[in-house]
Amino acid sequence: MPDIEEQSVADRHLEVEQKYDAAADFVLPELDGLPGVASVAEPEVHELHAGYFDTADLRLAAQGITLRRRRGGSDAGWHLKMPAGPDSRHELRAPLGRPRVVPARLAALVAAYTRGEELRPVATLETRRTVVRLLGADGSMLVEVADDLVTGRAGTDAEPERWREIEVELGSGPPALLKAAGKRLRKGGARRATSSSKLGRLLGDAVVPSQAAAARVVARSRIADATWNGKGPAVTTGEVVLAYLAAQVDAVLAFDPKARLAEDDAVHRMRVAVRRLRSALRSYRPVLDVARTSPLGPELRWLAAVLGEVRDREVLRMRFAEAPAFVLEDLERQERSAYRRMNASLKDGRYFALLDELDRLIVDPPLTLAGERKARKELPGLVTRAWARMAKEYSTIKSANDPDLARHETRKAAKRARYAAELTVPVLGVEAKRLVKDAKRIQEVLGGYQDGVIAMEHLEAASRRTQVPAEAFTLGVLYGREECEAEAARELLPTTWSQTLGPSF
Repeated sequence: MPDIEEQSVADRHLEVEQKYDAAADFVLPELDGLPGVASVAEPEVHELHAGYFDTADLRLAAQGITLRRRRGGSDAGWHLKMPAGPDSRHELRAPLGRPRVVPARLAALVAAYTRGEELRPVATLETRRTVVRLLGADGSMLVEVADDLVTGRAGTDAEPERWREIEVELGSGPPALLKAAGKRLRKGGARRATSSSKLGRLLGDAVVPSQAAAARVVARSRIADATWNGKGPAVTTGEVVLAYLAAQVDAVLAFDPKARLAEDDAVHRMRVAVRRLRSALRSYRPVLDVARTSPLGPELRWLAAVLGEVRDREVLRMRFAEAPAFVLEDLERQERSAYRRMNASLKDGRYFALLDELDRLIVDPPLTLAGERKARKELPGLVTRAWARMAKEYSTIKSANDPDLARHETRKAAKRARYAAELTVPVLGVEAKRLVKDAKRIQEVLGGYQDGVIAMEHLEAASRRTQVPAEAFTLGVLYGREECEAEAARELLPTTWSQTLGPSF
C-alpha cells in the first residue's frame, strides 16, 4: 500500500458501539452469563479530559464527525471519529502532540467539510469512567462496558452539564453479544441514548446541518418518496437531475477521506462520482442554465485527472503483478508520487471552491423551462440524444485515420450514454436499466482494448531499460498476453454492438 503522509495516522479501526442513558442511581447489572462470556474482569477507573475541535459553525458535528484531544485512559491522544454505518464509526488516532494544534494528517481527512476554516476548541468533557471488560475463554476482550459520569461545557463560559451514560463497545465478540449486553442494561433500567456521541448531546440544537447538506437530502428524498402511478414518479425533469447530482456530491464527500487514506478502490469510486457529475451536466445541459454549469466542466475535468493519475498507476501495478521487480518498484514510486500530488490538490483552494460551487448548484439550481417539465415526457429524448452521440462515434471507427482515437472517443460517449440512462432509472425503470447495461458492455469492451494498449506501451518502455535476459523474457510474455487480450476485445466490439438495441421509448 502506498506510503503517504495522510496514511501515517498512528492507529485506525472500526468502532462498533451502542450508547445508553442512565439515571444517577442506576446500578450496573451483573454481566456474567452472557453468551460466550467466560469471565468478567475487575472494574478499572479512569479520569478522562477531552477537548473537542470544530469550525465556528460546527461543520464536523453536523456531519456526525468528532475530533478530540483526550488525556487519561489507555488511548490518550487525538481521536477522529467518522460515521461508518449504524452503531459504527471509523476511528483514527494520532499522538497527543500540542494541545491546540490539530495534527495535519487528521485535519486533512475532514478538509472537504472544513474547506479552509479554522479548527478551534468548541467543548470540553470531563469523564470519570468505570470500565468492565467481558472476556472469552482465551482471555480475549469480547465487549467493553464503560460506565461514564460526564461533565461537559460547550465553550469556556458555558454552565456545565452533567449526565451519566453507558457505552458498550464490541471487541472480538460477535454482534449478537453486543445486543445481549444491551438487553441486560435495558432490563436494569438504562435506555438507548438519543444522541450517538457525547459531543452531540452537549451541543444539542446548536448543531444544524448546512444548507447544502439539507438541500442534498431534500433532492434525493424527493425522488425516493415519489408516488408511482404506473408510468413513473410524478416529478419534474429538474428534480430527477438534481437528485442524481446530489447523490454524486455525497459520494465525492464520502470517498474524499478514504481516498486520502488510500483505502481499497476509494480513489476509483471518487473519480467515478466526479465523472458522473461532469457527464450529467453535459447530457442534461438543456435542463440547467449553461451560464452556471459550464464553468464547472473544466474544474471537474481537472479533479478527475488528479484522481486518474493515481488510479492509472494502481491499475497498472495490479495488472503487472508478475512483472520483474524493477517494473513494480518503478510503478510503486510513481503511485506514491501521484498520491502526494493528489493529496496536495485536495488541500488546494481550487478543490474547495469546486465543492462550494457544487453546493450552490444544489441549493440554488438554475433550472430552465425544460427542467420544469414532467420527467416522464422529457427524459426519453435526452437519453436518446446521448445514445445517438455514442452511435455516431462508433460509426467513425472503420473510416477513421486513427481508429484507436475513434475507439477512445466511442468509449467516452458510451460512458456518457450509460450515466445519462442511469440518471433516469427512477423514472423510466426497466427500459433505462437495459440501456445502462448495454452502454456499460460497450464501455467495458472498449476499455479492455484501451487498457491493453496502454499496458503494452509501458511494457515496451520497460523492456528498453533492462539487459537481463530473464527480465526481458518475462516482459515479452506479458506483452504477448496483453496484445492477445487487446486483440480479443477489439474483435469482440462488433458483436457486442450488434447485441445492443438502443432506446425504444
